[in-house]
Amino acid sequence: MTRERIISGSELSPQEDLAQFSLRPGVLSDYIGQNELRGKLEVLLQAAKGRGEPVEHVLLYGPPGLGKTTLAHIIAHEMDSRIVSSSGPTLQRTGDLMGILTNLGEGDILFVDEIHRLSTVIEEFIYPAMEDFKVDFVVDKGAFAKVINIPLKRFTLVGATTRAGMLSAPLRDRFGLYYHIDFYPAKDLEEIVLRSARLLEIEIDREAAAVVSARSRGTPRIANRLLRRVRDYSSVKANGRVNAAVATEALDAEGVDSAGLDNLDRKLLRVIIDYYKGGPVGIEALASTLGEESDTLVDMVEPFLLKIGFLQRTKRGRMVSEKAARHLGLKMSSSGPQENLF
Repeated sequence: MTRERIISGSELSPQEDLAQFSLRPGVLSDYIGQNELRGKLEVLLQAAKGRGEPVEHVLLYGPPGLGKTTLAHIIAHEMDSRIVSSSGPTLQRTGDLMGILTNLGEGDILFVDEIHRLSTVIEEFIYPAMEDFKVDFVVDKGAFAKVINIPLKRFTLVGATTRAGMLSAPLRDRFGLYYHIDFYPAKDLEEIVLRSARLLEIEIDREAAAVVSARSRGTPRIANRLLRRVRDYSSVKANGRVNAAVATEALDAEGVDSAGLDNLDRKLLRVIIDYYKGGPVGIEALASTLGEESDTLVDMVEPFLLKIGFLQRTKRGRMVSEKAARHLGLKMSSSGPQENLF
């Protein structure tokens, strides 16, 4: 079952993609958070510009919504280069990739999102392009077949993936630089919310920005999405001005609680507590009880719950922590949970 969740790190629609694009920083100095990564990139870009060379191939990996696409565009902007964007699933034929590669200029950026989903044929075709800046193109067939070596301009491949472990070793080894993008702390998200509010001309105070950032699951894309929902609520209920109380009311109405959990998150935790006494329980049994696909739970629900310590993954199955039970107003006991009235 496909489910659109407001707290999903993935894009929900093409319209949202346009809205997010308008809020992206264009230069590295405007990029908020990921200080260690930003420092490394600053050195890398300045060194490459000083030598007059393209940047090495870069692999960006981490959960969706954290800014991999934004960083690719920043790299292109800082290097005064053109960026050509594609994605793993759309690159199906070598002819398509051939056309893209031969049209790249010196120092241009080829950005491939979801690069772990490249087919084996495309991967093998791109290896000589990454290493030697040439492609081997086969013409004719059978006894008349011959390989033509076509030289390419020196370009930079920036790959983005949410699943670095699914990249084949030969492809991964051809990247010179690997950067992991992690979830953002609440303070950095607060600054991102305030910056986006200025761009959207929303009247918001710092306390309200803190409310939005605390419920954004460490993800800038979710923070910007929640900010727009708060803006809509405030324009109807509060004359367009956003304070902490208005932000709280707006996000409560959206079903996003103080920890950033939505109804599906809370339902999963309550099922483990109510039906399985806190666990352990296997993912298949849990999926059947919830009426969800196990892949949905593993990919969309579990990562953040694991990150904040509400869920534990053991050899025997999933278990809910005491911290999660307290958040839900329940307490764990050997005889099962009871409503916490205190």
